Parts: sequence; C-alpha cells; structure tokens
Amino acid sequence: MTLSRVNENGLVLLGCGKMGSAMLQGWLTQGLNANSVTVIDPHPSQWVQGLVQQGLHLNEPLPDNPAICIIAVKPQKMGDALPALRALGNGSTVFLSIAAGTSIGAFADALGDQSPIIRAMPNTPAAVGQGITALIGNPHINDADMQMGEALLGAVGQTVRLASEDQMDAVTAVSGSGPAYVFHLIETLAAAGVAQGLPKDMALQLAKATVAGAGALAQAADEDPTQLRINVTSPNGTTAAALEVLMNETDGFPALLDRAVTAAADRSRELGKE
Repeated sequence: MTLSRVNENGLVLLGCGKMGSAMLQGWLTQGLNANSVTVIDPHPSQWVQGLVQQGLHLNEPLPDNPAICIIAVKPQKMGDALPALRALGNGSTVFLSIAAGTSIGAFADALGDQSPIIRAMPNTPAAVGQGITALIGNPHINDADMQMGEALLGAVGQTVRLASEDQMDAVTAVSGSGPAYVFHLIETLAAAGVAQGLPKDMALQLAKATVAGAGALAQAADEDPTQLRINVTSPNGTTAAALEVLMNETDGFPALLDRAVTAAADRSRELGKE
C-alpha cells in the first residue's frame, strides 16, 4: 500500500491495545516508518515500548497536522481521550475511529464540525491479518482520504465501504461481534464431540481445524456457501441428518442466528444513544 502521505505527515494512534497493536504491527510490516508514528496510551505494552528504540514517539506531544489520527480507545474512555485531540480538529487531519457505538456526529461534536472523520468497524481476526473492516466517511472526507483509511485498515484484512452510517449497527452485529459466534461454535462442536466419545483435546483440534478450513474454503471457492453445503451433503447421509436439525426453521441456525444478530444490532443502536 502507499504510505507516503502517512510517512511524510505522521500518524497518531490513540489507544494501542490488542486491536491497535495488531494494526500497528501490520503497518510497520508494510512500510510505515516507526518515527512517523505517535502512540498515546497510558499503559503501553512492552512491545510498544520497544518500538521507541526504532523511533516511535510514545506519549509525546502531538505532531502538527498529522495525516491521520486513529482513535482506538474503548467507547467508555472516549470522553476522557478526545479533548486531547481537539487541537487537530477542523483541519486536514483525518480522524478514523474504530470504536463501537460512537457515531460520526459524536466525534464531530468533540473534535469540530469541519473535521474529516471516518468511522470504521474492524474485527478481532485483524490480529492475524484476517480481519474485515467496514468504513463510512462524513462529507469532509474525500476519495484520497478514504483510500488512505482503506490502505491502513487493509494491512490487517479486507475492507468494505458502507452506503450510509445506519448500516454500521448491522455490520457490528454480523462481522464485529461475529467472531464470538464462531468461537462459540467451536466450543459447542468440540463439546458435542466429547459427548460422542472423543478425547477433549482431539475434539477441540478437530473443531478448530474444521471451522478454519471451511472458512478458508468459503473464501477461496468460486461457489457460494449454499453450493458448498450442497457439495458436502450426500442424500440420506450423515451430513444430511445433521443439517435436518441445524436448518430447522423453528429452532435451528436460521432462527437462532437471526435472533442473535438482531439482539447485537439493537444493542449497538442503544450504545449509540448512551
């Protein structure tokens, strides 16, 4: 990706926990200069502290007009963190937030209503470069700004642009919270294997590899997931017997996941109002 604008003008990372560190590691791998980065975090990890030797600025005064400021603090800490960034507002610095439930309007109120702001929702597989992030910008974001945001977030996975901010609650419920649903699937699949007589360690290994492999196949295959499911389902076979249970319209996956995603999306809307 092209990092010249960021390397020349600088990047501020407000909050460097697991997600912030995953992104920073991806950026450095792809050519971002450590001396172009300013990290603001009251409790930096040893890894982040070690980057100071490479030129990274840790808890130092903010640079003048950095190209972009990534806001990666938890929503409940936003009120304390944002005032420190207000000096950068209403200028050319792009603000990119990965905080769940905080609207573009809330950032505009805190940073200045002329500030270029991108709201993004990544997910935790970004830690292994397999994330996916949805982005939406306010009217002060131009195409070059959005491309810069996509390039940075593309260092840890795929990106998609939203048509409206209203879609962010659904994104939060599907891909933002979605990894937890898959982790629970691994848990329950392994537990079911143990119930059928497998050793616990073996059942977990089988469940992890099955879910990871199926996901990789779904990403790589030309067929859609429906066809992939059909391909592995022999008539009157073992998979068909299982799917008869899982695809039950009353208490199977369709109804259960619809209720789960609806609950997550509703909670995301509630968080946006708090």
